[in-house]
Amino acid sequence: MTDPNVILICADEWRGDCLGAEGHPHVQTPHLDELASRGARFRHAYSATPTCVPARVALFTGQSQERHGRVGYQEGVPFDAVHPVTLQGEFRRAGYQTQSIGKMHVYPERSRVGFDDVILHDGFLHHTRREHRLNFKYFDDYVPWLRRQPGVTADEEYFDHGAGCNSTVARPWDKSERLHPTSWAGSQAVEWLYRRDPTVPFFLYLSFHRPHPPYDPPAWAMDMYLDLPAFKRRLGDWEHHFESVRTDGNHQLAFGTLSEAVTHRTRAGYYGLMTQIDLQLMRLFEALNAFGLAGDTIVAFTSDHGEMLGDHDFYRKAVGYEGSARVPFIVAPAPNDTAAKRGGVVDEVVELRDIMPTLLELAGLPVPESCDGRSLARFLRQAPKDAPAPEPWRQWLHGEHVYFGQSLQWVTDGHVKYLWASEWGTEELFDLDNDPGEMHNLAPLPEHAELLALWKGRLTADLTGREEGFVRDGALVAGAEAVTMLAHTRVLLPSGWHGRNPSRPC
Repeated sequence: MTDPNVILICADEWRGDCLGAEGHPHVQTPHLDELASRGARFRHAYSATPTCVPARVALFTGQSQERHGRVGYQEGVPFDAVHPVTLQGEFRRAGYQTQSIGKMHVYPERSRVGFDDVILHDGFLHHTRREHRLNFKYFDDYVPWLRRQPGVTADEEYFDHGAGCNSTVARPWDKSERLHPTSWAGSQAVEWLYRRDPTVPFFLYLSFHRPHPPYDPPAWAMDMYLDLPAFKRRLGDWEHHFESVRTDGNHQLAFGTLSEAVTHRTRAGYYGLMTQIDLQLMRLFEALNAFGLAGDTIVAFTSDHGEMLGDHDFYRKAVGYEGSARVPFIVAPAPNDTAAKRGGVVDEVVELRDIMPTLLELAGLPVPESCDGRSLARFLRQAPKDAPAPEPWRQWLHGEHVYFGQSLQWVTDGHVKYLWASEWGTEELFDLDNDPGEMHNLAPLPEHAELLALWKGRLTADLTGREEGFVRDGALVAGAEAVTMLAHTRVLLPSGWHGRNPSRPC
Protein backbone atom coordinates (compact mmCIF):
# COMPACT_ATOMS: atom_id res chain seq x y z
CA MET A 1 0.00 0.00 0.00
CA THR A 2 1.25 3.51 -0.80
CA ASP A 3 1.62 6.08 1.95
CA PRO A 4 -1.95 6.53 3.16
CA ASN A 5 -3.76 9.82 3.42
CA VAL A 6 -5.07 10.59 6.91
CA ILE A 7 -8.17 12.53 7.96
CA LEU A 8 -8.79 13.38 11.61
CA ILE A 9 -12.31 14.68 12.26
CA CYS A 10 -13.04 16.44 15.54
CA ALA A 11 -16.54 17.64 16.48
CA ASP A 12 -16.64 20.02 19.44
CA GLU A 13 -18.60 18.95 22.56
CA TRP A 14 -19.95 15.63 21.22
CA ARG A 15 -20.94 13.17 23.97
CA GLY A 16 -19.53 9.67 23.77
CA ASP A 17 -22.96 8.03 23.90
CA CYS A 18 -24.44 10.05 21.03
CA LEU A 19 -23.95 7.64 18.14
CA GLY A 20 -26.40 5.22 16.62
CA ALA A 21 -23.65 2.60 16.80
CA GLU A 22 -23.48 3.18 20.57
CA GLY A 23 -27.14 2.29 20.85
CA HIS A 24 -28.37 5.81 21.52
CA PRO A 25 -32.18 5.71 21.48
CA HIS A 26 -32.65 8.95 19.54
CA VAL A 27 -29.59 10.36 17.76
CA GLN A 28 -29.33 9.41 14.08
CA THR A 29 -25.73 9.15 12.79
CA PRO A 30 -25.85 6.63 9.94
CA HIS A 31 -22.65 7.73 8.25
CA LEU A 32 -20.56 7.68 11.41
CA ASP A 33 -22.06 4.29 12.19
CA GLU A 34 -20.89 3.09 8.78
CA LEU A 35 -17.43 4.50 9.46
CA ALA A 36 -17.30 2.50 12.70
CA SER A 37 -18.12 -0.68 10.77
CA ARG A 38 -15.00 -0.10 8.64
CA GLY A 39 -12.68 0.06 11.64
CA ALA A 40 -12.98 0.05 15.40
CA ARG A 41 -15.11 1.90 17.93
CA PHE A 42 -13.60 2.49 21.35
CA ARG A 43 -16.44 2.43 23.86
CA HIS A 44 -14.38 3.67 26.83
CA ALA A 45 -12.73 6.75 25.30
CA TYR A 46 -12.20 9.87 27.38
CA SER A 47 -10.91 13.41 27.30
CA ALA A 48 -8.67 13.63 30.36
CA THR A 49 -9.00 17.43 30.53
CA PRO A 50 -12.51 17.96 29.16
CA THR A 51 -12.62 21.51 27.84
CA CYS A 52 -11.65 22.89 24.44
CA VAL A 53 -8.14 24.24 25.02
CA PRO A 54 -6.40 21.53 27.09
CA ALA A 55 -8.15 18.74 25.19
CA ARG A 56 -6.77 20.02 21.90
CA VAL A 57 -3.31 20.20 23.40
CA ALA A 58 -3.58 16.47 24.17
CA LEU A 59 -4.95 15.79 20.68
CA PHE A 60 -2.16 17.70 18.90
CA THR A 61 0.77 16.62 21.11
CA GLY A 62 -0.10 13.04 22.07
CA GLN A 63 0.63 13.92 25.68
CA SER A 64 -1.05 13.43 29.03
CA GLN A 65 -1.87 16.49 31.10
CA GLU A 66 0.98 15.57 33.45
CA ARG A 67 3.38 16.04 30.53
CA HIS A 68 1.80 18.90 28.56
CA GLY A 69 0.93 20.70 31.79
CA ARG A 70 -2.47 22.13 30.84
CA VAL A 71 -4.76 21.05 33.70
CA GLY A 72 -7.45 23.72 33.25
CA TYR A 73 -8.91 26.11 30.72
CA GLN A 74 -6.56 29.01 30.03
CA GLU A 75 -6.62 31.30 27.01
CA GLY A 76 -3.73 33.28 25.60
CA VAL A 77 -0.92 30.72 26.00
CA PRO A 78 1.40 30.79 22.94
CA PHE A 79 1.04 27.25 21.58
CA ASP A 80 4.30 26.90 19.64
CA ALA A 81 6.41 28.17 22.55
CA VAL A 82 5.05 25.48 24.86
CA HIS A 83 4.21 22.55 22.55
CA PRO A 84 6.69 22.43 19.64
CA VAL A 85 6.10 18.79 18.61
CA THR A 86 2.68 18.06 17.12
CA LEU A 87 0.84 15.36 15.23
CA GLN A 88 0.49 17.52 12.14
CA GLY A 89 4.11 18.64 12.39
CA GLU A 90 5.31 15.03 12.33
CA PHE A 91 3.25 14.34 9.21
CA ARG A 92 4.66 17.48 7.63
CA ARG A 93 8.23 16.37 8.44
CA ALA A 94 7.46 13.09 6.67
CA GLY A 95 6.49 14.90 3.46
CA TYR A 96 2.73 15.08 3.95
CA GLN A 97 0.71 18.11 2.96
CA THR A 98 -1.00 19.18 6.18
CA GLN A 99 -4.21 21.19 6.27
CA SER A 100 -6.54 22.33 9.06
CA ILE A 101 -10.14 23.36 8.39
CA GLY A 102 -12.37 24.67 11.16
CA LYS A 103 -11.70 25.00 14.88
CA MET A 104 -8.14 25.13 16.20
CA HIS A 105 -8.48 27.08 19.49
CA VAL A 106 -4.78 27.89 19.79
CA TYR A 107 -3.03 31.17 20.50
CA PRO A 108 -2.19 33.29 18.61
CA GLU A 109 -5.22 32.31 16.57
CA ARG A 110 -3.34 32.26 13.26
CA SER A 111 -0.60 29.98 14.56
CA ARG A 112 -0.22 27.02 12.21
CA VAL A 113 1.29 24.68 14.85
CA GLY A 114 2.64 22.31 12.20
CA PHE A 115 0.02 22.75 9.46
CA ASP A 116 0.97 24.02 6.02
CA ASP A 117 -2.22 26.06 6.02
CA VAL A 118 -5.21 26.80 8.23
CA ILE A 119 -8.77 27.72 7.20
CA LEU A 120 -10.09 28.94 10.51
CA HIS A 121 -13.38 29.10 12.40
CA ASP A 122 -13.11 28.80 16.16
CA GLY A 123 -16.62 30.01 16.89
CA PHE A 124 -17.49 32.76 19.35
CA LEU A 125 -14.40 33.53 21.46
CA HIS A 126 -15.03 36.45 23.79
CA HIS A 127 -11.43 37.45 24.41
CA THR A 128 -10.53 37.24 20.71
CA ARG A 129 -13.47 39.41 19.66
CA ARG A 130 -12.42 42.02 22.22
CA GLU A 131 -8.72 41.86 21.39
CA HIS A 132 -9.29 42.36 17.64
CA ARG A 133 -12.30 44.68 18.00
CA LEU A 134 -14.51 42.49 15.82
CA ASN A 135 -12.12 42.56 12.87
CA PHE A 136 -12.74 38.93 11.96
CA LYS A 137 -10.04 38.81 9.28
CA TYR A 138 -7.45 38.52 12.04
CA PHE A 139 -8.89 35.36 13.59
CA ASP A 140 -11.67 33.84 11.45
CA ASP A 141 -12.16 32.84 7.80
CA TYR A 142 -15.83 31.94 7.99
CA VAL A 143 -17.28 35.40 8.71
CA PRO A 144 -15.34 37.18 5.90
CA TRP A 145 -16.55 34.41 3.56
CA LEU A 146 -20.13 34.79 4.83
CA ARG A 147 -20.11 38.52 4.12
CA ARG A 148 -19.08 37.92 0.52
CA GLN A 149 -22.08 35.69 -0.21
CA PRO A 150 -25.02 36.91 -2.35
CA GLY A 151 -27.82 38.46 -0.33
CA VAL A 152 -25.71 38.82 2.83
CA THR A 153 -24.90 42.21 4.33
CA ALA A 154 -21.42 43.48 5.15
CA ASP A 155 -21.89 43.17 8.92
CA GLU A 156 -23.58 39.77 9.28
CA GLU A 157 -22.04 37.02 11.39
CA TYR A 158 -22.95 33.84 13.25
CA PHE A 159 -24.31 35.67 16.32
CA ASP A 160 -27.10 37.52 14.49
CA HIS A 161 -29.73 35.17 15.91
CA GLY A 162 -28.64 35.88 19.50
CA ALA A 163 -28.15 32.28 20.67
CA GLY A 164 -25.01 32.30 22.80
CA CYS A 165 -21.87 30.17 22.67
CA ASN A 166 -22.40 28.85 26.21
CA SER A 167 -26.17 29.10 26.32
CA THR A 168 -28.85 26.44 26.63
CA VAL A 169 -31.15 28.55 24.42
CA ALA A 170 -31.89 26.63 21.21
CA ARG A 171 -33.40 27.91 17.98
CA PRO A 172 -33.14 27.08 14.26
CA TRP A 173 -30.42 28.66 12.11
CA ASP A 174 -31.57 32.04 10.76
CA LYS A 175 -29.95 31.90 7.31
CA SER A 176 -29.73 29.53 4.36
CA GLU A 177 -28.35 26.14 5.37
CA ARG A 178 -25.41 26.49 2.99
CA LEU A 179 -24.29 29.48 5.10
CA HIS A 180 -24.21 27.53 8.39
CA PRO A 181 -20.71 27.06 9.86
CA THR A 182 -21.13 23.27 9.67
CA SER A 183 -22.01 23.40 5.96
CA TRP A 184 -19.15 25.85 5.40
CA ALA A 185 -16.64 23.46 6.98
CA GLY A 186 -17.91 20.56 4.86
CA SER A 187 -17.71 22.67 1.70
CA GLN A 188 -14.20 23.87 2.53
CA ALA A 189 -13.04 20.26 2.97
CA VAL A 190 -14.46 19.15 -0.36
CA GLU A 191 -13.08 22.20 -2.17
CA TRP A 192 -9.66 21.65 -0.62
CA LEU A 193 -9.47 18.23 -2.27
CA TYR A 194 -9.32 20.04 -5.61
CA ARG A 195 -6.47 22.28 -4.44
CA ARG A 196 -4.31 19.72 -2.63
CA ASP A 197 -0.92 18.69 -3.99
CA PRO A 198 -1.65 15.37 -5.77
CA THR A 199 2.01 14.32 -5.69
CA VAL A 200 2.18 13.79 -1.91
CA PRO A 201 -0.09 12.20 0.71
CA PHE A 202 -2.10 14.52 2.95
CA PHE A 203 -3.10 14.92 6.57
CA LEU A 204 -6.40 16.79 6.92
CA TYR A 205 -7.73 17.96 10.27
CA LEU A 206 -11.44 18.74 9.83
CA SER A 207 -12.74 20.34 13.00
CA PHE A 208 -16.41 21.26 13.35
CA HIS A 209 -17.30 23.91 15.93
CA ARG A 210 -20.72 22.31 16.48
CA PRO A 211 -22.47 20.64 18.32
CA HIS A 212 -20.94 23.12 20.78
CA PRO A 213 -23.49 25.89 21.46
CA PRO A 214 -25.11 27.87 20.00
CA TYR A 215 -27.71 25.15 19.50
CA ASP A 216 -28.77 26.41 16.09
CA PRO A 217 -29.18 23.58 13.56
CA PRO A 218 -31.21 24.05 10.39
CA ALA A 219 -34.93 23.88 11.11
CA TRP A 220 -35.33 20.41 9.58
CA ALA A 221 -32.61 19.00 11.86
CA MET A 222 -34.09 20.50 15.01
CA ASP A 223 -37.58 19.35 14.02
CA MET A 224 -36.32 15.74 13.91
CA TYR A 225 -35.89 15.78 17.68
CA LEU A 226 -38.63 18.09 19.00
CA ASP A 227 -41.12 15.21 19.19
CA LEU A 228 -38.91 13.02 21.38
CA PRO A 229 -40.26 11.95 24.78
CA ALA A 230 -40.15 14.95 27.10
CA PHE A 231 -36.92 15.54 28.99
CA LYS A 232 -37.21 14.51 32.63
CA ARG A 233 -34.81 15.69 35.29
CA ARG A 234 -32.80 12.80 36.77
CA LEU A 235 -30.78 13.02 39.96
CA GLY A 236 -28.61 10.52 41.79
CA ASP A 237 -27.78 10.41 45.48
CA TRP A 238 -24.68 12.67 45.42
CA GLU A 239 -25.49 15.99 43.69
CA HIS A 240 -25.68 17.75 47.09
CA HIS A 241 -21.88 17.90 46.86
CA PHE A 242 -22.31 20.81 44.43
CA GLU A 243 -25.04 22.82 46.15
CA SER A 244 -22.70 25.74 46.84
CA VAL A 245 -22.28 26.42 43.10
CA ARG A 246 -25.92 25.99 42.10
CA THR A 247 -27.35 28.73 39.85
CA ASP A 248 -30.94 27.70 39.07
CA GLY A 249 -32.62 29.21 36.04
CA ASN A 250 -29.52 30.77 34.45
CA HIS A 251 -29.44 29.91 30.74
CA GLN A 252 -25.61 29.79 30.87
CA LEU A 253 -25.48 27.74 34.05
CA ALA A 254 -22.92 25.05 34.83
CA PHE A 255 -24.90 23.44 37.65
CA GLY A 256 -28.54 24.02 38.54
CA THR A 257 -32.04 23.47 37.29
CA LEU A 258 -33.77 24.72 34.16
CA SER A 259 -37.34 24.10 33.18
CA GLU A 260 -37.69 20.70 31.56
CA ALA A 261 -39.22 22.39 28.51
CA VAL A 262 -36.07 24.50 28.00
CA THR A 263 -33.79 21.47 28.30
CA HIS A 264 -36.03 19.54 25.91
CA ARG A 265 -35.39 22.20 23.23
CA THR A 266 -31.70 22.30 24.15
CA ARG A 267 -31.49 18.58 23.53
CA ALA A 268 -33.29 18.89 20.18
CA GLY A 269 -30.85 21.59 19.05
CA TYR A 270 -27.85 19.57 20.20
CA TYR A 271 -28.95 16.36 18.50
CA GLY A 272 -29.91 18.26 15.36
CA LEU A 273 -26.41 19.68 15.05
CA MET A 274 -25.03 16.13 15.26
CA THR A 275 -27.21 14.88 12.44
CA GLN A 276 -26.22 17.89 10.33
CA ILE A 277 -22.53 17.08 10.87
CA ASP A 278 -23.15 13.43 10.02
CA LEU A 279 -24.58 14.47 6.64
CA GLN A 280 -21.63 16.76 5.94
CA LEU A 281 -19.32 13.84 6.60
CA MET A 282 -21.21 11.87 3.97
CA ARG A 283 -20.37 14.69 1.54
CA LEU A 284 -16.69 14.28 2.39
CA PHE A 285 -16.73 10.49 2.12
CA GLU A 286 -18.41 10.65 -1.29
CA ALA A 287 -15.88 13.23 -2.44
CA LEU A 288 -13.04 10.90 -1.45
CA ASN A 289 -14.65 8.23 -3.60
CA ALA A 290 -15.02 10.62 -6.51
CA PHE A 291 -11.34 11.61 -6.31
CA GLY A 292 -10.28 7.97 -6.09
CA LEU A 293 -8.81 8.58 -2.61
CA ALA A 294 -11.09 6.55 -0.36
CA GLY A 295 -9.15 3.27 -0.63
CA ASP A 296 -5.93 4.80 0.66
CA THR A 297 -7.30 7.10 3.37
CA ILE A 298 -7.35 6.49 7.13
CA VAL A 299 -10.24 8.27 8.86
CA ALA A 300 -10.57 8.95 12.60
CA PHE A 301 -13.42 10.67 14.41
CA THR A 302 -13.53 12.04 17.95
CA SER A 303 -14.43 15.05 20.09
CA ASP A 304 -12.55 17.27 22.52
CA HIS A 305 -15.11 16.61 25.30
CA GLY A 306 -18.79 15.93 25.84
CA GLU A 307 -21.75 17.93 27.17
CA MET A 308 -23.61 17.17 30.40
CA LEU A 309 -26.92 18.26 28.81
CA GLY A 310 -28.83 18.33 32.11
CA ASP A 311 -27.49 15.06 33.55
CA HIS A 312 -27.49 15.43 37.35
CA ASP A 313 -28.34 19.15 36.92
CA PHE A 314 -25.02 19.75 35.12
CA TYR A 315 -24.65 21.55 31.81
CA ARG A 316 -21.54 22.20 29.73
CA LYS A 317 -18.33 20.26 30.52
CA ALA A 318 -15.09 20.31 32.62
CA VAL A 319 -16.32 17.66 35.09
CA GLY A 320 -15.29 14.01 35.16
CA TYR A 321 -18.77 12.51 34.76
CA GLU A 322 -19.57 10.45 31.67
CA GLY A 323 -21.56 13.11 29.82
CA SER A 324 -18.63 15.52 29.99
CA ALA A 325 -15.49 13.37 29.89
CA ARG A 326 -16.47 10.45 27.66
CA VAL A 327 -16.08 11.08 23.91
CA PRO A 328 -16.77 9.22 20.67
CA PHE A 329 -13.68 7.54 19.26
CA ILE A 330 -13.63 5.78 15.89
CA VAL A 331 -10.60 4.82 13.81
CA ALA A 332 -11.04 3.29 10.36
CA PRO A 333 -7.86 2.07 8.65
CA ALA A 334 -7.58 2.59 4.92
CA PRO A 335 -9.87 0.18 3.04
CA ASN A 336 -6.86 -1.05 1.04
CA ASP A 337 -5.07 -2.06 4.26
CA THR A 338 -5.40 -5.84 4.01
CA ALA A 339 -4.22 -6.37 7.61
CA ALA A 340 -6.94 -4.18 9.10
CA LYS A 341 -9.63 -5.46 11.42
CA ARG A 342 -13.16 -4.27 10.64
CA GLY A 343 -16.19 -3.57 12.81
CA GLY A 344 -14.59 -4.17 16.16
CA VAL A 345 -15.60 -2.71 19.51
CA VAL A 346 -12.68 -2.19 21.91
CA ASP A 347 -13.20 -2.39 25.66
CA GLU A 348 -9.91 -0.86 26.85
CA VAL A 349 -9.78 2.67 28.25
CA VAL A 350 -8.29 5.14 25.76
CA GLU A 351 -7.78 8.90 25.60
CA LEU A 352 -7.21 11.74 23.14
CA ARG A 353 -3.44 11.46 23.65
CA ASP A 354 -3.60 8.04 21.93
CA ILE A 355 -4.69 9.47 18.57
CA MET A 356 -1.27 10.88 17.64
CA PRO A 357 0.74 7.65 18.05
CA THR A 358 -2.08 5.64 16.47
CA LEU A 359 -2.29 7.66 13.27
CA LEU A 360 1.48 7.90 12.95
CA GLU A 361 1.93 4.13 13.33
CA LEU A 362 -0.90 3.34 10.90
CA ALA A 363 0.84 5.61 8.38
CA GLY A 364 4.18 3.86 8.98
CA LEU A 365 5.81 6.87 10.66
CA PRO A 366 7.87 6.97 13.86
CA VAL A 367 6.30 8.23 17.10
CA PRO A 368 8.33 11.01 18.76
CA GLU A 369 9.67 10.50 22.27
CA SER A 370 7.74 13.53 23.50
CA CYS A 371 4.51 11.57 23.06
CA ASP A 372 3.30 9.53 26.06
CA GLY A 373 0.03 8.42 24.50
CA ARG A 374 -0.11 4.83 23.24
CA SER A 375 -0.78 3.55 19.76
CA LEU A 376 -4.05 1.71 19.24
CA ALA A 377 -2.76 -0.08 16.13
CA ARG A 378 -2.85 -3.42 17.99
CA PHE A 379 -6.65 -3.14 18.08
CA LEU A 380 -6.90 -2.12 14.42
CA ARG A 381 -4.62 -4.56 12.58
CA GLN A 382 -3.93 -8.26 12.61
CA ALA A 383 -0.59 -8.93 14.30
CA PRO A 384 1.99 -10.94 12.33
CA LYS A 385 2.24 -14.55 13.50
CA ASP A 386 5.78 -14.06 14.82
CA ALA A 387 5.05 -10.74 16.56
CA PRO A 388 5.92 -10.60 20.27
CA ALA A 389 3.05 -10.30 22.72
CA PRO A 390 2.08 -6.65 23.20
CA GLU A 391 2.66 -4.92 26.50
CA PRO A 392 -0.36 -4.86 28.83
CA TRP A 393 -2.70 -1.95 28.19
CA ARG A 394 -3.08 0.80 30.81
CA GLN A 395 -5.03 -0.31 33.88
CA TRP A 396 -6.70 3.03 34.41
CA LEU A 397 -6.83 6.60 33.15
CA HIS A 398 -6.31 9.75 35.22
CA GLY A 399 -8.34 12.85 34.34
CA GLU A 400 -8.74 16.26 35.92
CA HIS A 401 -9.88 19.82 35.39
CA VAL A 402 -9.84 23.03 37.40
CA TYR A 403 -13.46 24.13 37.86
CA PHE A 404 -15.57 25.69 40.59
CA GLY A 405 -12.37 27.08 42.13
CA GLN A 406 -10.71 23.70 42.66
CA SER A 407 -9.30 20.70 40.84
CA LEU A 408 -11.86 18.03 40.02
CA GLN A 409 -9.91 14.75 39.88
CA TRP A 410 -10.97 11.33 38.60
CA VAL A 411 -9.66 7.90 37.63
CA THR A 412 -11.42 5.20 35.64
CA ASP A 413 -10.97 2.07 33.55
CA GLY A 414 -14.35 2.54 31.88
CA HIS A 415 -15.96 0.11 34.32
CA VAL A 416 -15.39 1.79 37.69
CA LYS A 417 -14.84 5.50 38.34
CA TYR A 418 -13.61 7.39 41.38
CA LEU A 419 -13.91 11.20 41.64
CA TRP A 420 -12.45 13.59 44.21
CA ALA A 421 -12.82 17.38 44.60
CA SER A 422 -9.61 18.99 45.82
CA GLU A 423 -11.20 21.84 47.83
CA TRP A 424 -14.25 20.13 49.25
CA GLY A 425 -12.76 16.67 49.68
CA THR A 426 -15.98 15.10 48.39
CA GLU A 427 -15.73 11.76 46.64
CA GLU A 428 -17.88 9.55 44.45
CA LEU A 429 -17.42 5.95 43.36
CA PHE A 430 -19.49 4.49 40.52
CA ASP A 431 -19.93 1.00 39.09
CA LEU A 432 -20.28 2.03 35.45
CA ASP A 433 -21.19 -1.44 34.22
CA ASN A 434 -24.27 -1.66 36.43
CA ASP A 435 -24.86 2.07 36.81
CA PRO A 436 -23.85 3.78 33.54
CA GLY A 437 -25.86 6.86 34.48
CA GLU A 438 -23.73 7.40 37.61
CA MET A 439 -26.78 7.55 39.84
CA HIS A 440 -25.54 5.72 42.94
CA ASN A 441 -22.45 6.81 44.87
CA LEU A 442 -20.82 3.75 46.41
CA ALA A 443 -18.10 5.67 48.29
CA PRO A 444 -19.93 6.01 51.63
CA LEU A 445 -21.14 2.40 51.70
CA PRO A 446 -19.13 0.09 54.01
CA GLU A 447 -19.57 -2.91 51.73
CA HIS A 448 -17.57 -1.09 49.02
CA ALA A 449 -14.71 0.05 51.27
CA GLU A 450 -12.18 -2.25 49.62
CA LEU A 451 -13.08 -1.06 46.12
CA LEU A 452 -12.96 2.54 47.32
CA ALA A 453 -9.50 2.03 48.79
CA LEU A 454 -8.22 0.53 45.52
CA TRP A 455 -9.39 3.43 43.37
CA LYS A 456 -8.53 6.12 45.88
CA GLY A 457 -5.05 4.61 46.01
CA ARG A 458 -4.75 4.84 42.24
CA LEU A 459 -5.59 8.54 42.24
CA THR A 460 -3.22 9.09 45.15
CA ALA A 461 -0.43 7.42 43.17
CA ASP A 462 -1.14 9.65 40.16
CA LEU A 463 -1.08 12.82 42.26
CA THR A 464 1.93 12.01 44.45
CA GLY A 465 4.64 14.60 43.88
CA ARG A 466 2.38 17.12 42.15
CA GLU A 467 3.26 20.75 42.85
CA GLU A 468 -0.18 21.59 44.20
CA GLY A 469 0.32 19.36 47.23
CA PHE A 470 -2.79 17.22 46.73
CA VAL A 471 -1.03 14.33 48.51
CA ARG A 472 0.59 14.56 51.94
CA ASP A 473 2.07 11.64 53.84
CA GLY A 474 0.62 9.26 51.26
CA ALA A 475 -2.97 10.50 51.55
CA LEU A 476 -5.20 12.86 49.58
CA VAL A 477 -5.50 16.20 51.38
CA ALA A 478 -8.26 18.69 50.62
CA GLY A 479 -7.69 22.42 50.48
CA ALA A 480 -4.60 22.74 48.27
CA GLU A 481 -4.64 25.60 45.78
CA ALA A 482 -5.34 24.48 42.20
CA VAL A 483 -3.49 25.82 39.15
CA THR A 484 -4.52 25.78 35.50
CA MET A 485 -0.98 25.19 34.23
CA LEU A 486 1.74 23.16 35.88
CA ALA A 487 5.05 24.87 36.66
CA HIS A 488 7.06 22.87 34.12
CA THR A 489 4.80 24.32 31.42
CA ARG A 490 4.95 27.91 32.57
CA VAL A 491 8.75 28.08 32.54
CA LEU A 492 8.72 27.51 28.79
CA LEU A 493 6.72 30.68 28.15
CA PRO A 494 8.24 33.99 26.98
CA SER A 495 9.28 36.34 29.80
CA GLY A 496 6.60 38.82 30.75
CA TRP A 497 3.75 36.59 29.55
CA HIS A 498 0.55 36.79 31.54
CA GLY A 499 -2.13 34.27 30.65
CA ARG A 500 -5.87 34.73 30.96
CA ASN A 501 -7.77 32.51 33.34
CA PRO A 502 -11.53 32.99 32.85
CA SER A 503 -13.75 31.52 35.52
CA ARG A 504 -15.92 29.72 33.01
CA PRO A 505 -14.46 27.73 30.10
CA CYS A 506 -15.89 28.46 26.67
